[in-house]
Amino acid sequence: MVDFLAENNLCGQAVLRIVSRGNAIIAELLRLSDFIPAVFRLKDKSDQQKYGDIICDFSYFKGPEYYDSKLEAKPDLQDLDDEFRENNIEILSRFYLAFESVHKYIVDLIRYLDDLYEGVYIQQTLETVLLNGDGKQLLCEALYLYGVMLLVIDQKMEGEVRERMLVSYYRYSAARSSADSNLDDICKLLRSTGYSSQSGAKRPANYPESYFQRVPISSTFISMVIGRLRSDDIYNQVSAYPLPEHRSTALANQAAMLYVCLYFIPSILQTQQAKMREIVDKYFPDNWVISVYMGITVNLVEAWEPYKAAKIALNYTLDSANIREQASRYSVSMEGLRPQIQQLLKEGFLREEIVLDNIPKLLNCLRDCNVSIRWLMLHTADSAYDPNNKRLRQIKDQVINDSKYNPKILFQLLLDTAQFEFTLKEMFKQMLSEKQLKWESYRTEGSERMTELAEVFSGVKPLTRVEKNENLQAWFREISKQIESLNYEDSTAAGRKTVQLIQALVEVQEFHQLESNLQVCQFLADTRKFLHQMIRTINIKEEVLITMQIVGDLSYAWQIIDSFTSIMQESIRVNPSMVTKLRATFLKLASALDLPLLRINQANSPDLLSVSQFYSGELVTYVRKVLQIIPESMFTSLAKIIKLQIHAIMEVPTRLDKDKLKDYAQLGARYEVAKLTHAISIFTEGILMMKTTLVGIIKVDPKQLLEDGIRKELVRRVAYALHKGLIFNPKAKTSELMPKLKEMAATMDGFYRSFEYIQDYVSIYGLKIWQEEVSRIINYNVEQECNSFLRTKIQDWQSVYQSTHIPIPKFPSVDESATFIGRLCREILRITDPKVTCYMDQLNTWYDLKTHQEVTNNRLFSEIQDTLGTFGLNGLDRLLCFMIVKELQGTLSSGYDSLLHFFVFFLSANASKVYANAVAKTQKIWGPYLESIMKVGQMQILRQQIANELNYSCKFDSKHLAAALENLNKSLLADIEAHYQDPSLPYPKEDNNLLYEITASLEAAGIHNPLNKIYITTKRLPYFPIVNFLFIIAQLPKLQYSKNQGMTCRKATDPVDWSPLVLGLLTLLKQFHSRYTEQFLALIGQFIRSVMEQCTSQKIPDMPSDVVGALMFLEDYVRYTKLPRKVAEAHVPSFIFDEFRTVL
Repeated sequence: MVDFLAENNLCGQAVLRIVSRGNAIIAELLRLSDFIPAVFRLKDKSDQQKYGDIICDFSYFKGPEYYDSKLEAKPDLQDLDDEFRENNIEILSRFYLAFESVHKYIVDLIRYLDDLYEGVYIQQTLETVLLNGDGKQLLCEALYLYGVMLLVIDQKMEGEVRERMLVSYYRYSAARSSADSNLDDICKLLRSTGYSSQSGAKRPANYPESYFQRVPISSTFISMVIGRLRSDDIYNQVSAYPLPEHRSTALANQAAMLYVCLYFIPSILQTQQAKMREIVDKYFPDNWVISVYMGITVNLVEAWEPYKAAKIALNYTLDSANIREQASRYSVSMEGLRPQIQQLLKEGFLREEIVLDNIPKLLNCLRDCNVSIRWLMLHTADSAYDPNNKRLRQIKDQVINDSKYNPKILFQLLLDTAQFEFTLKEMFKQMLSEKQLKWESYRTEGSERMTELAEVFSGVKPLTRVEKNENLQAWFREISKQIESLNYEDSTAAGRKTVQLIQALVEVQEFHQLESNLQVCQFLADTRKFLHQMIRTINIKEEVLITMQIVGDLSYAWQIIDSFTSIMQESIRVNPSMVTKLRATFLKLASALDLPLLRINQANSPDLLSVSQFYSGELVTYVRKVLQIIPESMFTSLAKIIKLQIHAIMEVPTRLDKDKLKDYAQLGARYEVAKLTHAISIFTEGILMMKTTLVGIIKVDPKQLLEDGIRKELVRRVAYALHKGLIFNPKAKTSELMPKLKEMAATMDGFYRSFEYIQDYVSIYGLKIWQEEVSRIINYNVEQECNSFLRTKIQDWQSVYQSTHIPIPKFPSVDESATFIGRLCREILRITDPKVTCYMDQLNTWYDLKTHQEVTNNRLFSEIQDTLGTFGLNGLDRLLCFMIVKELQGTLSSGYDSLLHFFVFFLSANASKVYANAVAKTQKIWGPYLESIMKVGQMQILRQQIANELNYSCKFDSKHLAAALENLNKSLLADIEAHYQDPSLPYPKEDNNLLYEITASLEAAGIHNPLNKIYITTKRLPYFPIVNFLFIIAQLPKLQYSKNQGMTCRKATDPVDWSPLVLGLLTLLKQFHSRYTEQFLALIGQFIRSVMEQCTSQKIPDMPSDVVGALMFLEDYVRYTKLPRKVAEAHVPSFIFDEFRTVL
């Protein structure tokens, strides 16, 4: 009969593919459980208020029209709903596909069973498949995996959250309209069960059996599967555990499968006492905590509480005397095993001959160790006992007391066992690979020895006083031939023959009185030794490795191992070389990957890579977590070093009086620094002793691990320092900005110096790591801050700056800003607010309007550069861009529309009356518009200052880069201008990122003019130039010109700051077509000419202040935009400008 798993066996391949997919689905569910968007939990009040109306559970399906009409009634809600969809549809689709695959899995399994029943597979029925070893395993696994999926979904994703996600997906996706969508069935299967994984939560009635019965499965199939699981050893595990007391461990995997499958027929658990008694006696006579799948533990005491028959059957196991007996047995076992394992691990003890002579003993020792570790780890795990359940607490306390449980001793045994297993496996692999070579070399040696003896007895070979003996000569030649004829391939016959040859060599020595000749005796003894070695070598079988693999399984501890993390870290802190022993433990844990990957591999499924990557990634993350103690300890020592270097150790001057030498020596402090530095290098040595290791399919390089660990700790500390150090009190009388920036700069300098100091001792590129990580922290925080301005937000898992191995921590916001960069930006805007300060352009300084005291100046940006570096200034600049965009959009959408309602234009010959009339009529409506324009101007001033600081530091720190960028920029612009004059010349294509990338570099180097930037796209607006012209002349009466200060505010109560006003208006005009600007300038020119004409006709000698203001505006406009003077002189005669200059 064809092998069930052969590629041409359709029946076997079909069920193998189903089971393979089942393992992949569980991995995907576990992977996704870490990415549930927090908003679907609706935990915070703010989330409930904001999203309560757009996130619904299955109550939505009772009346979708009601919910949709509620949305349509409120445009704000609709807008929020659209934004929510854009941000979450990708992750919702991923979750939906996972949920759909669970439903498809069970539908495919039912279809497969129907095909078996209908005879689609020739000569195969359910019964024949269950008679086949592989078929039996696969069918049992297929049902078990479906149960595990349902349990994982309920444990990792709460029912309400699932419902909300499914409803959101239904509302947002096109799937609802497609005919082949099975969304209804998925919703029925995955609707909330009422179960909660929270500690102390009450278990719903009939859970999980009612959940398992949502999709009906053939009862015949279920009962046959349970029958097989009850009676057979379907994986033939008992052969690996010959001792009867190890039977429950041997059948542990099968017991977990049976536990899950029993929920499909709850009547067995409820009423069938005889079956439950049989199950408990076979699988749970000495254990009640089981690992269901990849370390998900279940305590049967709690799980079987509602089922009468199961509860009664389990009472025998849970009898106090039985618990005491089991716990005491493992306590005694632990005491005996520890010295035994430590003896075996002594340097040089495990030699090849000892291993070969003691295989059964060594395997028994391994079995005992692993069984003891398993029982104690599972039965003392905190996760297996609900602290709110009194009975469970009592059982746990009894186990801990009777077994004299000490987690440190258990962990030590686990370490030693893993190390022993690893050493033994490596030796065996080595011996297996060399087996044939060694066997053949022993055979050759033995044969040659016999040939030499034959020659000795020929009388020709000169060996002291050996007489010629033709019989012995012939006999030894024959023996030599016999040894030569031994065949490696036929190991059984060769073994039997080798034993006979050894016997013959013993007899020849006795019968022919050859003892008298020592050299002959030595030859015979050597040959016997070689023959013995041949027998030993031929007995090296791969079965030993397989048994070790089965016995060494640690998949049950996939999650429990986390409870030993603190012990591992403490032992590393005390002795960094412990890392080498931990390596063996991590490799032992990696063997757990065989469980989910076996079937995927057999089915040649493309899921193999993603599933093995997921589990390997989980394990590597755990390895990193354990080893993170090394960078943490290093940084603690570093902090002490820096403290000593800054506060205790004095700088040694270049010239020094010898009598002061002792004072400067400071031997105590320097010894302390040396001691701490030595401790740091010992830590790094510890991690680097761990060889490059393949954990699952991920290669773990210890040097990379150390570097990542150092990066992670640096990121954690720097991010926390920035978060804590940049919190400002807006009510403080004098701003806290400069003192806090200075303090922060000192902190960052401390980190930087410590890093510079340490790099040589731990062999890392300190400066490179520092720049990469600080830039990542700042860019990530800028990105998160800018999210509040974006409709489609960048989630953590989409961010290029966030990393799983070196995560940037997120802190709860303390005000309207999400991050420290937002707080810094808003504090700068607050203290330079045009309503309370006046900006002096020539001095680059802000003064308080009331007290005339200096508030801040351009030193502020140097301070930010010292604190946050170029990345900080760049990030601040980016954030200001977003704020300008928001302000401009707000001005044009709501502000401008409300202005248009007021305008009634009329013209008359009397210019001053027209203007005065217009100003008087519109005076009251300019408030919000003025505020917006000045805010934009204020932010543009800040952007200019940032660009100046960036450009200055770029030219100072890296002049070649600055020069290269400037030249590249000029040449690019020249090429583009040339292309527009002659289109045949080259121009960067659409898919060429050159312009985009060079812009980012230019902005980082401050080689750009923020005033020339287009922030928003605009449409044509009616009367736009006239509105802005009226706006500017309405502001002129509030301003006055002074020779020392330029244009300043007349009254502090009605504040208008000139520079922000000019720059704000300039920026606004820049967003529109240039003809609007021309019209606007023409209107100002007309205003100046008409007022001047009136003055001339009325013989007023002085130039009116409004005209001075208007001319000042034109002057500043030309200066800021760097346009030629002709632009202004086109609208105002040059003689007016000349006269204006005499006023200046």
